[in-house]
Amino acid sequence: MKIKCPVCGKVVEYENNESRPFCSKSCKIIDLWNWFHEYYSIKIEEIDEKINSEEGKNDKTYGLWCSRKNGQ
Repeated sequence: MKIKCPVCGKVVEYENNESRPFCSKSCKIIDLWNWFHEYYSIKIEEIDEKINSEEGKNDKTYGLWCSRKNGQ
């Protein structure tokens, strides 16, 4: 089975490849370097419940939201 190296795009054999999913040790190091320097990132959405609850108090559905949040 042949795959593309995620760093350089070179097509390499997946089986018996010590550096898989990369084509070589240097591409492995480049990928690690990119993670360390935050060139790649996983975006997360942080929720500040205090702000949301203060804004929600003015909302008509706030009571329903609170009851669902508390499992009622």
